[in-house]
Amino acid sequence: MGVLKKFEQRLEGLVNGTFAKVFKSEVQPVEIAGALQRECDNNATIWNRDRTVVPNDFIVELSAPDHERLSPYSGQLGDELAGMVRDYAKQQRYTFMGPIKVHLEKADDLDTGLYRVRSRTLASSTGQQAPSSAPPGRQSGPGAGSGGYGYPPAAAPAGAPPMPSAPPSGGASSPYGRRPSGPAAGGTHTRHWVEINGTRHQISGSTLVLGRSTEADVRIDDPGVSRRHCEIRTGTPSTIQDLGSTNGIVVDGQHTTRATLRDGSRIVVGSTTIIYRQAEG
Repeated sequence: MGVLKKFEQRLEGLVNGTFAKVFKSEVQPVEIAGALQRECDNNATIWNRDRTVVPNDFIVELSAPDHERLSPYSGQLGDELAGMVRDYAKQQRYTFMGPIKVHLEKADDLDTGLYRVRSRTLASSTGQQAPSSAPPGRQSGPGAGSGGYGYPPAAAPAGAPPMPSAPPSGGASSPYGRRPSGPAAGGTHTRHWVEINGTRHQISGSTLVLGRSTEADVRIDDPGVSRRHCEIRTGTPSTIQDLGSTNGIVVDGQHTTRATLRDGSRIVVGSTTIIYRQAEG
């Protein structure tokens, strides 16, 4: 069972359904949970081959109406979201520099149903760090572009190589996500990832399922996407397989049920475009 699905089930069982009313708000807690997962992936920094550090302090900015609905439960919801981040990090083999905290804040510039996530890496023994200069982005739910601020960790773990001033952005060599298992002969391996609306999702295993369900490896919030829409299989070559979706897949302009993927292949599911990427490194 996926981390997001477990998170949903825990929320449903809290306080005999206290959260039932909250679920009627425009912003759903599971959407926030998905955004926190993406924030970890997008700001993951590899210290060495055994340690990938991700943010541990998160601020979720909500519109005034959504904040009003969620604020009475902010303590419990923050704890549950922090637990979800912890579970996701364990699954992805991420580590933290300090305790995980999730705060809800009101943002007057956001309309109902929109939210924004900011994050930073805070070491347990240090004070608050200044945010980066990147402007905040808007998110309307899973599949939207990342709207967070990236914060470099306060200090490197003992024995770690020097840390760059900020995580690299873009480019095939950017070290996002956890390292794929098993380097190839000669100390190199092929990294695989997909880019959706400017957000990078690392393919850490041999398969990646994309769909609208919370149980998909990458959730796409698009009404034209089926719950389990398609599956990417990494290999030589990598391939994509339709999983019996309603609207099918289009790969490099061709409507198909199965296709070989190359670096830069464009996959269209519903109204969403996915770019498949691979690189040696």
